[in-house]
Amino acid sequence: MSEEQTGENESNMAATEDGEAEASPFAKLESELEKLRNEVLYAQAETQNVRRRLEKEKADASTYAATGFARDMLSVSDNLGRALAAIPAELREDERIKVLLTGIEMTAKELDSVFQRNGIARIEAIGQKLDPNRHQAMVELPSEAEPGTVIQEMQAGYMIKDRLLRPALVGVAKAPDA
Repeated sequence: MSEEQTGENESNMAATEDGEAEASPFAKLESELEKLRNEVLYAQAETQNVRRRLEKEKADASTYAATGFARDMLSVSDNLGRALAAIPAELREDERIKVLLTGIEMTAKELDSVFQRNGIARIEAIGQKLDPNRHQAMVELPSEAEPGTVIQEMQAGYMIKDRLLRPALVGVAKAPDA
């Protein structure tokens, strides 16, 4: 090889090395840019998830804000029911008591109406299969009914919208003793 050719080869090699040297930082920048794009996308997705979660929590808070108050009002409803149940049949016919009885019954009906308007519903228990998400079994009683069926309700249970407010306290059938 002549000196001229050797010089050309060296200059071509230097140009190739420079080209690779120039391509390498460009590839690094592209890779860094792609990494930053992904991080921005993840951050946007996370922000959107947080926003959705907060909106759901806000909706739940407004929907179920009265849960504590509703739970307290259930004891008022229970006491009104007990008061009505405690009045013997012969007193129900007494004209002096009828006005008082009518007032108590109207108050109980109004309370039930308020419960319905606010999404509070009584749980049907008698004759249903025991549902541990809605019923709390207090006792097993021998019965001809299918075992696991609710045959007695000691305290009514309630739901507020789709959530349990208070479980029904129930007696459940078991196979009769032989």
